[in-house]
Amino acid sequence: MSNSSQTSWGFQVSHPESYPRSHGDSDVAENGTGGSPPPPPPDDDDGDSHSDDHSNKSSGGRYMRWFLWSAAFALTATVSATLGATVALITPLSPLIVPQNFVLGAKENSWRQAFRYDLARPVNILVMGIDRVSDNDKNSSDVFSGRSDTMLLLRLDPTEESVTMLSIPRDTQVELPEVGLAKINDANVEGGAALAARVVSRTLNDAPVDRYVRVTTDAFRELVDLVGGVEVFVPYPMQYEDVTQDLYIDLEPGWQILNGDQAEQFARFRKDGYGDIGRVQRQQTLLKALRQRLLSPKVLPRLPQIIRVMQQYIDTNLSLEEMLALVGFGLDLDKDDFQMVLLPGRFSDPEEYVASYWIMDSAGRDRVMQQYFQQTLDWSSSEIRRSPQRLRIAIQNATDDPQLAHEVARYLAKNDFYNVYIIRDWPDQVRETQIIVQQGDLKAATTLKRVLQLGHVEASSTGDIESDLTIRVGEDWLIRHPEAEE
Repeated sequence: MSNSSQTSWGFQVSHPESYPRSHGDSDVAENGTGGSPPPPPPDDDDGDSHSDDHSNKSSGGRYMRWFLWSAAFALTATVSATLGATVALITPLSPLIVPQNFVLGAKENSWRQAFRYDLARPVNILVMGIDRVSDNDKNSSDVFSGRSDTMLLLRLDPTEESVTMLSIPRDTQVELPEVGLAKINDANVEGGAALAARVVSRTLNDAPVDRYVRVTTDAFRELVDLVGGVEVFVPYPMQYEDVTQDLYIDLEPGWQILNGDQAEQFARFRKDGYGDIGRVQRQQTLLKALRQRLLSPKVLPRLPQIIRVMQQYIDTNLSLEEMLALVGFGLDLDKDDFQMVLLPGRFSDPEEYVASYWIMDSAGRDRVMQQYFQQTLDWSSSEIRRSPQRLRIAIQNATDDPQLAHEVARYLAKNDFYNVYIIRDWPDQVRETQIIVQQGDLKAATTLKRVLQLGHVEASSTGDIESDLTIRVGEDWLIRHPEAEE
């Protein structure tokens, strides 16, 4: 059987084991016969071999191409802003995807005509933030050979009109070829993007990985500075110093606009008792903040400068047409169309292994792949589903009423929800109750919302990590349930 298959994008996508080689990939990646787009050329100006693109050699052509790149950059950063991960369009054009049909005089045509391709089918993109390799020159392709500090699998689904971001903890335990038991962040070191994609696919029930993006971690700090900072709520003081890593973290609690260095501190802080998972939660918080910033009209004039700075940090096998299709799709999405989920699992016990791992929960993995990635499994362990009443629910008060969490617990008990516990109050007051889908169970969260008769389902993993669902109780509870004040 061939390792490649024709897709409705209009180009052929190789399965992970036949990915084209790119910067830093080892001999593990073989080209195969699938006709995937070739790896990025070292020179941006050589990125298109079509005969009708000779005009790009002129200064005007380069300017227009930069404009398109910049626009594509904005939306890519929106969906992968956890890393500051944006895609520089430096690969040759692939065949036509799906052309758009414009309505003359339509209000959005002036903007949308820059994106003349539509996404024809769901697409999975592996995004990796690569640790600095201190001995390598920043202009060398070897900068992409380090461990993946962050690993995301993005699914852009035009049928559901949604973007899903699955955060895969860097400490996730996997088996690497010729290595054995290891953390998933070592896959890029051992075999580059090709091996990382193959390992992610195998770990996630052979889910396809259509394209990859690798970004050095320097990109995030630079991107935040270029967009003028991001507004983030820091829930508690963050102080930490590690001279060996040249890491100095000093953040005060509260709402504030973080510059690039401070945002990196926020993302890298690990001394909260949650280690790698706490980092994932803060990365998801930064995602939402950076996405909001990138939607600001004030950022648009800075895009040419942003792309010039960011090109050196990006390695991808996405082509220009593919990126335009992704961006055109993203333009039509609302914030509720972006869903974030953490790969379910647990921390390993100290007596289990010498190293500390994130041990994936197979049933939780199956549920996430079904609900968020529309994966049909013949043997799904998630078919034996617990009722919402049996799920572990954390209650967190986010109002100035100190007894409210206990009131919510009593209300849930009246509705047969007994597996409930109360956690420390959230330090920032919120108006609308949030039902945070910590373990990815959207259906259970929707059921809980009906029981509460209020709230907003938050498709992220920023609640209590021991919970299935976290209820962050807002001031709307006092309006909808006035008995809480009695």
